[in-house]
Amino acid sequence: MTDILIEGGEALVGNDLVDASIHVEDGRIAQVSSGSGAASLRLNSNGLIALPGIVDIHGDAFERQMMPRPGVDFPVDVALVDSDRQAIANGITTVFHATTWSWEPGLRGTENAHRLLDAIEGMRPRLAADTRFHLRQETFNLDAEPTIAEWMAAGRVDLLAFNDHMHMTAASMNNPKKRARMVERSGLTESEFDTLVERVMARANDVPDSIARLASTGRDHGIPLLSHDDESPDQRAGFRTMGIDIAEFPINEETARAAIEAGDFTVFGAPNVVRGGSHTGWTSAADMVSKGLCSILASDYYYPAPLLAAFLLAADNILPLPQAWALISGAPAAATGLRDRGQIAAGKRADIILVDAQDPLRPRVVAAIAGGHLVHLTEPQRLLSAAPALRRVEPA
Repeated sequence: MTDILIEGGEALVGNDLVDASIHVEDGRIAQVSSGSGAASLRLNSNGLIALPGIVDIHGDAFERQMMPRPGVDFPVDVALVDSDRQAIANGITTVFHATTWSWEPGLRGTENAHRLLDAIEGMRPRLAADTRFHLRQETFNLDAEPTIAEWMAAGRVDLLAFNDHMHMTAASMNNPKKRARMVERSGLTESEFDTLVERVMARANDVPDSIARLASTGRDHGIPLLSHDDESPDQRAGFRTMGIDIAEFPINEETARAAIEAGDFTVFGAPNVVRGGSHTGWTSAADMVSKGLCSILASDYYYPAPLLAAFLLAADNILPLPQAWALISGAPAAATGLRDRGQIAAGKRADIILVDAQDPLRPRVVAAIAGGHLVHLTEPQRLLSAAPALRRVEPA
C-alpha cells in the first residue's frame, strides 16, 4: 500500500488546530509531527485543514439514486457507486446506509432490503467509503423478524434501528393527497393497500414483544441499537432498558434532555442545522447543539449536510470547530463502536479529508483519504514528488 505524507497545512489534532504533517502507512496514521519527511506520495495541504473523515451514522440519500422518481428504478449497484462518489466528495469516509425494511412493498419493501444488503456486502471492495448496513426495522413489519434475527447472528447488520411510522400512516389514510402518495409508492391498488394496512394494524399487540426479542438478539451480538423519533422521556427510558441507547431524532427537548442526562447518544439531522430548522416542524438541531443535547449529526437525506453543518456551527459561534467536528466524526465513531477512527492520531485508521475553508460557510473537500488510499482529489497540483530523504521530526 502506498505511504502518504500530508504536509504544509493545519490539522485537527485532539481538540486543537495545529500546523502538522501526517504520515500514513499501511492504511493507518503512522505519525503526526511538526516536520516533513519522505513518502511515495506527498500532498501539499497548504491553506487547507486536515480533518478526521466524517462517520455518517444515518444516511438514506442513496434511495434517490435507486428511485429518482416514483416508479423509476435504477440498478442497486449503479445507485451505490453513485452514492459512494457523493459521500466521499463530501468528506464522508464511513457511511451507514440507512435501509428501511417496511411492511410496505416497493422501495422500502422486502425485496429491496435483501437486494441492498447483498449489494453492499458484494460491492464493499469496490467502494471508496467504508460502507456499512444500518437496518431500519419498521416495528409493525413483524414478518421480517426471523430474517433480521438471522442476519444479526450472521454478522450482517452493523446497526439496528426501531422505527414506528404506523401512526403517521393511519393519520395519512384520511388525507387524500398523502394516501395517494403512499399507494403510488407501494405499487398496489388502492383497495390492496387498504387491506394491507388493516392487516398490519391488527397485529399491533405483537409489536412490543418483537422489539424486545430483536433488541435482545442485537445485544447478544454486540450490535448498536437505535430508536427513532422518541416522543417522551418515558418512551426513551423504555428503549434504554432494552439496551437501545442511541436516540435518533427525539422530537422534543424534554426527551432529548432525558436521553443525554441518562448517558445516551442523541442523533439529529445535519440538514436541519444547514436549513435553519426541521422540515417536519420538530426540534431545531442547532438549538439542541447549543444546549448540549445533541451528540451526533447525521446526513439523513443529504450528503453535503454534515460538512456544511459543522462549519456553520463554528461560524455562528455555537461551538468551536473541533467540538462541532466531533459531532460528525468522533462521536458517531464512538456510538457505533468504531474506536479506530474519528481522530487524527498515530495508530488510527487513515480516514482523513483536506478541506478548503476560506469561505467558512461553503467549505469544500479538496482531497479524501479513506483507509489509507487517496480516493478523491480536486486539485492535482497538490501532488508532490517524493522527498529524497526522511528527516528526523519531533512529535507535534
